[in-house]
Amino acid sequence: MKIQFLDAGAKSDAGILVHLVNQDAVPAQLEAVLVEAASQSRFTGKTGQLFEGFAERDGRVRRVVLAGLGEAGVGDRVVAAEKAGVALVAKYLTSGETVLAIDLDGAGLSQEETTALLLGARLRAWRFDAYRTKQSDDSKPSLQQIDVLGAPEGIQAHWGDAEALARGVEFTRELVTEPANVIYPESFVERARARYEGTGLEVRVLDENEMADLGMGSLLGVAQGSARPARLLVIEWKGGEAGTKPIAFVGKGVTFDTGGISIKPAAGMEDMKWDMGGAGAVAGTMLALALRKAKANVVAVCGLVENMPDGKAQRPGDVVTSLSGQTIEVINTDAEGRLVLCDALTWVQREFAPTRIVDLATLTGAIIGSLAHEYAGLFSNDDVLAADLTAAGAATGEPLWRFPMGPAYDKMIDSPIADMKNVGSRFGGSITAAQFLKRFIENDTPWAHLDIAGTVWADKPGATWDKGATGFGVRLLDRFVRNTIEG
Repeated sequence: MKIQFLDAGAKSDAGILVHLVNQDAVPAQLEAVLVEAASQSRFTGKTGQLFEGFAERDGRVRRVVLAGLGEAGVGDRVVAAEKAGVALVAKYLTSGETVLAIDLDGAGLSQEETTALLLGARLRAWRFDAYRTKQSDDSKPSLQQIDVLGAPEGIQAHWGDAEALARGVEFTRELVTEPANVIYPESFVERARARYEGTGLEVRVLDENEMADLGMGSLLGVAQGSARPARLLVIEWKGGEAGTKPIAFVGKGVTFDTGGISIKPAAGMEDMKWDMGGAGAVAGTMLALALRKAKANVVAVCGLVENMPDGKAQRPGDVVTSLSGQTIEVINTDAEGRLVLCDALTWVQREFAPTRIVDLATLTGAIIGSLAHEYAGLFSNDDVLAADLTAAGAATGEPLWRFPMGPAYDKMIDSPIADMKNVGSRFGGSITAAQFLKRFIENDTPWAHLDIAGTVWADKPGATWDKGATGFGVRLLDRFVRNTIEG
């Protein structure tokens, strides 16, 4: 979606002309027939509400749309502006029109509010139609450009940062949406390399031989049943002060999860192409940070595997030795994400000694039982880090809910023959998974685990997305970096 800024009063060839309206404040300068029609249609300007009419402007009949911003001075105007942008694109993306013009005259939007309006529009416009060969004309996206008339001075710089963020979200959505025969560990790496070219991001990849030499028996145990070799993708952004230790983002990248020998039910297994949503979010975040030249040092690690049943696959009851030296009794091969993450966590700590670590993973179905699809679960050993992440989530519409941790839960994963087992009882499954990961955090490094199993994919349209991949995590992590490092 192209965004073009024009001076107030400039002419736009757009077939759709939009006026932003505060609640109960329809602009008096509008054509009388539009004002009356809006009133008769019970349009009041509530947040996200739209009214469409027609009027002759500049010698041609055009659609004239009123988009509600809610009550002036009440509530979060940034959120209201984003909702207005989302509503406009949701309605007109397949309208047949190619250009939509938004007249900001009289709307009183700040730079931040205007940016939110356009970010909402850009994110809601994302579609993945790569494999569609037959679509009716009225279902094909037509809207290609938004003209913005009378934007606040200096908006281009603000929009430049927001556009970088949008590209990061879109990259995450792309990775999560692609089928597992297209995105697997090796191709995930190559897709990232191609997208990062020219951005300043540094990429390093560990193959199976290198990981075996290091002793990553836990991660490799998950991968051994697949014909697709595992990879550890390492991405560095050095935008901060030279010599300053980075923060670390770690993503679970199970590009397809059958459950292995502990195989999942067939119904719905196709959804497991997005079991790499944590790695996808990390990869998209790094793209966003690089494109906007974030003043921060950040390292990202994606543990990339495919979990398949095979004669060589690991079995329930097997014991593996992790990179940390700790041994793990594998009770359930479908609890594989934590086996991947633990080696990635150990590796990034020993290689980079990061100041803080955040891992993201579609780790447990139990988190959906607790939070449905409304929040992601937050687990942490550090109250300040947890508060920082919670604040970032609240500000970006990617909310987190913190869960308890403690010795009582930790005991649930003690093994009679190894240092630990990879699952506890059927109760508290998300918490015991987090307790497992915590055993691999060294030197009391501040660490947080985000269980995003319920938020990376949506079965119905949501805040800034249509059905499908949401891109959850990118906006949250980007805001976290802005708030805690860039200031």
